[in-house]
Amino acid sequence: MQWNIPENDLYEEFVRNASGPGGQHVNRTESTVRLHFKFQQCALLNEGMKERLTSIAAPWICEDEIIIQVRESRSLLRNREMAKHRLITLLDAAAIIPKKRKKTKPTRASVERRLAGKARRADVKRNRGKVDF
Repeated sequence: MQWNIPENDLYEEFVRNASGPGGQHVNRTESTVRLHFKFQQCALLNEGMKERLTSIAAPWICEDEIIIQVRESRSLLRNREMAKHRLITLLDAAAIIPKKRKKTKPTRASVERRLAGKARRADVKRNRGKVDF
């Protein structure tokens, strides 16, 4: 699905974070991207999607925002792309409506097999005990 998220629901923050490859250069550049998505205010999402998104993205939710932090690449542009891709993946997962489970009964043969197995096990246990010599 194509997502056109309004600009007022989405903003980026660039952070200087020294980790990963890059040597001294990584201490001087702001290449880490934090993508903030205000999903509770977003008009694109209905209530069902917001609930599913809350359960799917629970580790990344802080005060009605989803915060995705990416610092896997030395490139700011690559980290921005990765953050947006992760957000789209979350939105796609929340758009899928789960199917309701239909309750079924066990078949007659499976019930009989289960009871026969229990009877065999009971016989084994009943035959245990003291042995008279």
